[in-house]
Parts: sequence; C-alpha cells; structure tokens
Amino acid sequence: MKSPFPGMDPFIEGHGHLWEDFHSDLIGLIKGVIAAALPPNYVVQSQPRAYLLLADSEDKTQRPFVPDVGAFSTEPAQGHGGAQRAVAVAEATATDEPQTLRAFVAEEYREQFLEIYEVEPEWRLVTCIEVLSPSNKRPKTTGWDQYLRKRQALLLGEANLVEIDLLRGGTRMPMLDKWPDSPYVLMMCRRERAPYCQVWRGYFDRPLPTIPVPLSAPHPDVRLDLQPLVEATYGRSRYHLRIDYAKPLTPRLSDEQSAWLARRLCERAAK
Repeated sequence: MKSPFPGMDPFIEGHGHLWEDFHSDLIGLIKGVIAAALPPNYVVQSQPRAYLLLADSEDKTQRPFVPDVGAFSTEPAQGHGGAQRAVAVAEATATDEPQTLRAFVAEEYREQFLEIYEVEPEWRLVTCIEVLSPSNKRPKTTGWDQYLRKRQALLLGEANLVEIDLLRGGTRMPMLDKWPDSPYVLMMCRRERAPYCQVWRGYFDRPLPTIPVPLSAPHPDVRLDLQPLVEATYGRSRYHLRIDYAKPLTPRLSDEQSAWLARRLCERAAK
C-alpha cells in the first residue's frame, strides 16, 4: 500500500526507528538510478561516515541497579551479641540504598552518502550526493560538525554538491540567504558557480521535484526523480504496517495540514 502523502511522508521521520532504514534504502535506490544513467567514464559509489554519539540513559531502557557485591561475616552469630551484630548489619543494608545515575554511552553511528567520480583522464571526485540525517541537523554535535566541514569544502568549489533534506525537524544548514518556507528543501551547487546554489521546495501534499545531478562538462546532468524512489522505499519496507497515522507528529502538523491528512486517510479507507 502507498503512503497517504503524495510527496514525502512526514511520519517516517516521526517514527525515529524507521528513519535509518529509510535513509539506507533511499541511498541505495538513488545509487542505482545514477549508475544506470552515467556515461561510461564515470562511477558512483556509496561511502560511510562514522562517528561516536553520546546518548544518556533517557535514550535507553532503564533497568534497576543491582549491586553484585555482598558482605559476609566470618564470625558465627553466637548469643545475644551475635544477634545485635546481625541486626546492625541488616539496618545498615536497608538504609544504604544504591543511587541511580544516568550514564553517557558512546555509540558508533554510520550514515551513507554517494560520490560520483570521473575515471578518465584521471580519477576525480565530481559530485557528492547527501541525504541529510537527523544527526546532521543538530548544531554543536559531532554529526553536525563533521558534515558542515565537508559541506563548506564542497561549497568552496571542491566538487558539485546535491543536498537532499527530507526532514522537518532540526536546524537547517547555514546559508547567507533565507531558506524557502517549505517542509523540505533540495539543493544543488555546481562547482563552477559555488557558493551560489539552486534550491527546490519539497512538500508532502504534492510530489517531490525532479532535480539535476551535475557532471563534468560536456556531459549533461543526470535527472533525479526522487518521488518514485521514496514511494518504492515505502512500499518495499511496508511502512503502512508500521506507522500509526492516528498518533501526533513531532514537529506537529498545522491544523490545516491535520485536516488534510484526515481527509486523505478517510479516502484511503473508503477504497
């Protein structure tokens, strides 16, 4: 079954456990489309970006702390004095409860991106394609800092950049000019025109736009039609069985958007 949204489905982002699966599958489909359209002297390959994230215990299932050390007496409990000592040990144990602390846990996080290389006359990076993850949109985090450094190098003319932001949440990457007021944005920067970029608006109530993926002159751009790839990812992973559209979203939909969604769900239920 298809998503009720003709464009990007915001509930995929809203169910955080789905996003990593969606991101990985979408990158794979984009790679297949690009590879099939490239001239003979080009290759496209996926690359991992890995870093450690510090997650506190609020992101984990909390379990009670159970001490694994016990105290034992080597003296036998004899007479009244032995009983008094036993009571004293019991009282100390009863009042000396463990304290619960939140630990920071380092987890390795991996996200995929695509790079297009020209093989001849020499091996050279031509274009980088990035589908942003939530970690890329959290300022002052490792995911933000690593991607921002790479992005700045590309926008200084190192290679062409295609940046696909299908996330409503988080902070958008810095620009001198204001981003358009749309739920999603798709950006393309040609190496020879950097730092000037072309930006397309993306919505969930209409199909996502087709964007160009630039190559080296004189080769023409590869046209990337995102909407069929998003729909294929949704259908293949059967997200309709895993998403509860009755639950509220974060970020919330506006009243108008919520009413639109309710009508769409009613129409789908009636079919």
